Amino acid sequence: VQLQASGGGLVQAGGSLRLSCVASGRIMSNSPVGWFRQAPGKEREFVSTINGNGYMIYYADSVKGRFTISRDNLANTVYLQMNDLKPEDTAVYYCATRFPGNVVASQQISDYRYWGQGTLVTVSS
Repeated sequence: VQLQASGGGLVQAGGSLRLSCVASGRIMSNSPVGWFRQAPGKEREFVSTINGNGYMIYYADSVKGRFTISRDNLANTVYLQMNDLKPEDTAVYYCATRFPGNVVASQQISDYRYWGQGTLVTVSS
């Protein structure tokens, strides 16, 4: 199983970016996918998660109202639309999915089995 995260970059505060997470095979079609981030010197933290059919979605309080998660199961892709970015959003963003059969969109890092390599988002002030 491989996950490929992309879409990061350098953006000014108030700007937008859209991250994509593409999975190999059909691993993602029924599995929850989460986005997490890790800022320099800090622990990895939960950002957002979506279940297999897209009906269960959760966000960290820090991104509610600014970030939107969505998925296209035919394309094996999950997106994270990030608007009104702030300098504190600067981090490496990772996507992850759970072991097949685990369908709950968990906010716990330890519940995710497969991880992408991360994409760097830098927000300048």
